[in-house]
Amino acid sequence: MDSTISMKRIEIVIDAGKLEELVSLLLKAGAKGYTVLRNAGGLGSRGTRDPNEVLWDDGNAVVVLACKEDQAAKIVAGLSPKLKEFGGMCLLSDCKWVEGPAVSY
Repeated sequence: MDSTISMKRIEIVIDAGKLEELVSLLLKAGAKGYTVLRNAGGLGSRGTRDPNEVLWDDGNAVVVLACKEDQAAKIVAGLSPKLKEFGGMCLLSDCKWVEGPAVSY
């Protein structure tokens, strides 16, 4: 018996100042759940962003969600025009959702 569901995993890295707008976009596209990781650092189009810097106030946020393929298409269609404004990146990959008691897809 297979206890997994084929899904799409979406990972978005954006400037934390755009997080509220991104969440609104996700909800408008019908997302039923997501996870936010704040104060992410790294190297990207805006240079190095180090959360350990004392004066660091322009942090990144990482948003991760999993959804069915049709839902992912809606999210990507809404997000794609905004990516240049948000900055950052969006990754889309196949994944397996392990069935459990709470469903947020």
